[in-house]
Amino acid sequence: MTVKAITANRLSDGNVVYLRQDDTWSERIQESIVADSEDLATALLELAKRAVAERLVVDPYLFAVSVEDGRIRPLGRREEIRAAGPSVRTDLGYQAAAE
Repeated sequence: MTVKAITANRLSDGNVVYLRQDDTWSERIQESIVADSEDLATALLELAKRAVAERLVVDPYLFAVSVEDGRIRPLGRREEIRAAGPSVRTDLGYQAAAE
């Protein structure tokens, strides 16, 4: 099995977040809990679904990662982009109006 982590978007601000060991959410992929079995992955996804019911996050899902030298690295271009942060300049568009 490929090891997996869980990501979602925080409902309050839309930011990409990752499920942590303590059942909270972090914007840092390095703080995410990694599932190394199907049973753990299923259990973590159930925890994430509870966060949806509590209106903390939206659209949680599992994605493949590798762990190299203690660092979590997403496998797949989409997850690399999500982990890197916004791909647009925040001084343009609606983000600039909020400042």
